[in-house]
Amino acid sequence: MLAELVVADLGVIERLSLVLGPGMTAVTGETGAGKTLIVEAIELLVGGRADPMMVRPGADEATVEGRFLLGDDEVVLRRVVPRVGRSRAYVNGHLATASALAEWGRRAVDLHGQHDHQSLLAAPVQRAALDRYGGVDLDPLVGARRALASIEAHLAELGGDERERARELDLLRFQVAELDAAALRDPDEDARLDAEEQLLDDAVAHREAASLAAGALTEDGGALDAVGVALQALDGRAPFTTEAARLGAVLAELADLASEVRGRGEGIEDDPQRLAELRTRRQLLRDLRRKYGDTLADVLTFAQQAVQRLDELVARDATAARLEAERDDARAAVAEAERVVGAARRAAAPGLAAETEANLRTLAMERARLVIDVGPDPGDEVVFELAANPGAPPLPLAKVASGGELARAMLALRLVLTEAPETLVFDEVDAGIGGAAADAVGRALGALGGRHQVLVVTHLAQVAAFADHQVVVAKKVDRGRTFTTVSAVTGERRGAEVARMLSGRSSSATAREHAAELLRVAAKERSRARR
Repeated sequence: MLAELVVADLGVIERLSLVLGPGMTAVTGETGAGKTLIVEAIELLVGGRADPMMVRPGADEATVEGRFLLGDDEVVLRRVVPRVGRSRAYVNGHLATASALAEWGRRAVDLHGQHDHQSLLAAPVQRAALDRYGGVDLDPLVGARRALASIEAHLAELGGDERERARELDLLRFQVAELDAAALRDPDEDARLDAEEQLLDDAVAHREAASLAAGALTEDGGALDAVGVALQALDGRAPFTTEAARLGAVLAELADLASEVRGRGEGIEDDPQRLAELRTRRQLLRDLRRKYGDTLADVLTFAQQAVQRLDELVARDATAARLEAERDDARAAVAEAERVVGAARRAAAPGLAAETEANLRTLAMERARLVIDVGPDPGDEVVFELAANPGAPPLPLAKVASGGELARAMLALRLVLTEAPETLVFDEVDAGIGGAAADAVGRALGALGGRHQVLVVTHLAQVAAFADHQVVVAKKVDRGRTFTTVSAVTGERRGAEVARMLSGRSSSATAREHAAELLRVAAKERSRARR
């Protein structure tokens, strides 16, 4: 609810401070007094276009400030329009953008009569209004879409190009199979095989060398004989006891060594088949190192990583296949939910249109038609179209040229719909009507005031009489300058203003009697409509 409005230096308004309450407030006054400036001030507050021409002559800037009560929250919006430069916006005293004001405005205010800031002109709001009217259950559709989005997100997380993934799978399968076939287990295998290969590669020479060495040690005149002669020469001689002992140890070691060399040489066999196997295996190990790592340890590490990646891709393909099947089911569920929602919206549209048309007939638009066009399933494209006159094609509400017709169409819709911003502002709603139609418009606005705060700029007494509150906009000239004043009127002052609206003169006794009767009847009608 708009609780307070303060305006300075806007058009002919030098200073205005207006405290507003719930229910319906009528803004009245002579033509040209500046009533519409109040609407323009509210429009500025909720992000409307700022024009430097709005600034009062002689002032540097115009200022509009509004205090809104939104549930348990209180917010103060402020707009400053300088004569030169860009406008400034504030929310609760902090600098903001015009779009931020518009965001607050969409929550707080609907302006009817001009083509800006009317929530019902927005396609999403029209769709939501139709859903509320028809009790369309969107939960299954929302749930189905959420489930589909979750599945698609999981598929996206798996990532990768299908063809690239298939190529990687083929390569990994080949690599893992090659490494499995190699049966590589020992990172030191190549060094061990190298030693065995060298042994077999020179087996004959190894045996000949062993035979020669053993002979040099054991044959007559060999090393054993020479050491034996030396030992015999020193044995038993006191000065050489130690040396003799060492020579005895050398003699025993040489005998053992000669035996080992002879045995090792005799154990070396010439095995061409084993040598060929060794060479083939070592070539395989070289090939593996060339492909998968500098060392066999690197190759073993690569093998482990390849198996892990292969398992991941195989599991991914299985997961992807499962998710793709689930996605097909989810798409089918979304399509069915969309069909149900689309059917419900199309079923609800004629009823909302008919009830709105019934209201339009009481608002001096007897032959107006409202068409609610619902697009293909799920019917997200909802467009309210109005044909204000016979023979005229229905046009989207946003393209209705007449401000008065648009305002009455909005009023007719608001009387049917239960949800709207807290504050509704109507300008031009009574344009071109009078008599019974004016009475009907006033009655409708009064009834709407039971659910919302309603501000209506009007020149008709029949409309003003249905208001809970009335403020009068007056214009005066002082020292060649024009000023506008705004004041709340009650009791006799309100009766005088309604009398002026009826006859053009507030002093007419007949007009005052008529005004008093009109106010009494309207109060009863308003009270009855809100029960």
